[in-house]
Amino acid sequence: MSPRITTDQWLAAAKYRRSVYDLKDTSPVPDSRIEEIVTEVLSFTPSAWNSQHIRITIVLGEKHRQLWDVLTKEAEPVLRGIDESLWSLMGPRFKNFMGAYGSILFWNCEKSISQAKVDHKSGAHIIPQWADHAAGMCQILIWTALELEGFGANLPHMNAIAHLEDAIRKFAGAPDEYTLNATMTFGEKTQPHPEKVPDKLPYNQTLTMIK
Repeated sequence: MSPRITTDQWLAAAKYRRSVYDLKDTSPVPDSRIEEIVTEVLSFTPSAWNSQHIRITIVLGEKHRQLWDVLTKEAEPVLRGIDESLWSLMGPRFKNFMGAYGSILFWNCEKSISQAKVDHKSGAHIIPQWADHAAGMCQILIWTALELEGFGANLPHMNAIAHLEDAIRKFAGAPDEYTLNATMTFGEKTQPHPEKVPDKLPYNQTLTMIK
């Protein structure tokens, strides 16, 4: 099967992706298109030994706002308890998350990961790390595709805050065997798409060529 895009086109699409936080509660495409993008990415995202441990929940519209209302109420006392200035910093960010059009919840199915450990004992010790690799590939593919459709998106890791994973699992009705890997919020952008790539280290510090 010949590719329908060139390597340079694919790299340009990947380079276009940015973390965008100022989002609107509107969508440039029908909800069916969002579902189509996610299901298409799930259909080809690789995983070690094809263990297929990734699970996804899409939350849109009013349900998205309800989700972030729950998370804001859970996160505020935790972050204020750490440092009042931390909530002063993060409170507006939570409002931005709530003001978006939707969220995508990325889960790891621990049952699938455990089965992969049983089936492939020689690599059992590193399978959880490989599972995270697969989750990251899935996230970057969906993120890039959504931004090409006209969305802005970001990837806040809400499971880093105590109790939020349990709150998300309860809201989504996800089983106990699912562990939250990441959350993504997306919506139409309030400002032009960021053009500048964040500064990176020089290649002589990050790339070695051996031949």
